Amino acid sequence: MTTYTARPITPVVLKELRSADDAGRGMDSVTDEEGGAPLRCCLRRSAPGELIALVSYAPLRRWAESTGARPGAYDEQGPVFIHAEACPGPDPDGYPFANSHRTLRRYSAEGRILGGQLVDALDDGAFRDAFDDPAVELVHVRAVEYGCFLYEVRRG
Repeated sequence: MTTYTARPITPVVLKELRSADDAGRGMDSVTDEEGGAPLRCCLRRSAPGELIALVSYAPLRRWAESTGARPGAYDEQGPVFIHAEACPGPDPDGYPFANSHRTLRRYSAEGRILGGQLVDALDDGAFRDAFDDPAVELVHVRAVEYGCFLYEVRRG
């Protein structure tokens, strides 16, 4: 049986983003007084009082650099929240940010969008459907409200 893995931003990339984000800007950290920001480093919501940063991140570009894909115009960057300092990373169980409608955007090995789907729940069935086409290499989970990238999912 195929498994699907939610992937946070890796520690190596986080270190780079804390120095200069994918738009070339330095990091500005803030104390999150209210909490609730979706953190892409540990795939959970921030707690009140945590030191976080909003940085520009290009998930498809980063993936393409490691695979040789050429996403062309599909390359995009957008804002993501991360801890301003190293964190222990995510809890490996389940699919984060699963309590809302989400969009699953499918990509080919070349980095081209193969389609998307609005889902009510993030579960194995939703990802089984998203990866049903063998041409799908990876899936981006995105927030419906703003279209923000939440995390990447791959087989295995």
